[in-house]
Amino acid sequence: MSLQSLALIEKWPVPTAAAGVVRADGTVLGTHGPGGHRFPLASVTKPLAAYAVLVAYEEGAVELDEPAGPPGSTVRHLLAHTSGLAFDEHRTTAPPGERRLYSNAGFEQLGEHVAAAADIPFAEYLRQAVLEPLGMTATSLEGSPAKDGVSTVDDLLRFAAELQAPRLLDPRTVAAAMSVQYPGLKGVLPGYGHQNPNDWGLGFEIRDSKSPHWTGSSSSPRTFGHFGQSGTFLWTDPEAGAACVTLTDRPFGPWAVEAWPEFTNAVLAELRG
Repeated sequence: MSLQSLALIEKWPVPTAAAGVVRADGTVLGTHGPGGHRFPLASVTKPLAAYAVLVAYEEGAVELDEPAGPPGSTVRHLLAHTSGLAFDEHRTTAPPGERRLYSNAGFEQLGEHVAAAADIPFAEYLRQAVLEPLGMTATSLEGSPAKDGVSTVDDLLRFAAELQAPRLLDPRTVAAAMSVQYPGLKGVLPGYGHQNPNDWGLGFEIRDSKSPHWTGSSSSPRTFGHFGQSGTFLWTDPEAGAACVTLTDRPFGPWAVEAWPEFTNAVLAELRG
């Protein structure tokens, strides 16, 4: 099977784009574009970083409910964007657990917390805990764990298969990461405005009934993933039994708001036959 819908990326107003779809067993249903091209991930870095934090949790280096970040905050708060930290500044703007404040600073503090607990730089921890075991040899973290990952479609398809059938983590841990943390919180989804509720798991955004949204109108409410301001996204739709990775080198903007849902709907329609 080779998904014809992936060719829609050729119509996008971007210099370079690549996309692929994978099943839980690692079967790649199709790719389009340069699968080995290394793209800046922007915030698609966060799911990789979150997975490393969850490995640290299972290894006993950290606990999800131990203090981390601003006073009263925990590792769980930081992963779920409820620590109260500002978007890009290491200052607190709300008490922990009261609002969904999407925060790069929160993920930077997560990286510092795990690095201190494991006595190893976070980028190296990510490499040893996630990238190397999955064979993601073209992926690296070159700065902030919130936004400075670089990877390829080929590598991220390996990660997307892992999300569907975990080998590095207990499936119960992954199920918790894809479940809503602190239900009912309002928040802003960057690029899409206020959402009520603005549901997130542990490092992964959960689609639920959000509208507008960067996934498709036919995406199931259980869909989870992340998009990045560098024009990148990764979603997993459990009801479709597949995950999709799409990377570009044009910053997110109105072109993506228009193109991405149409693309996702076409991919899902082809998957469902």
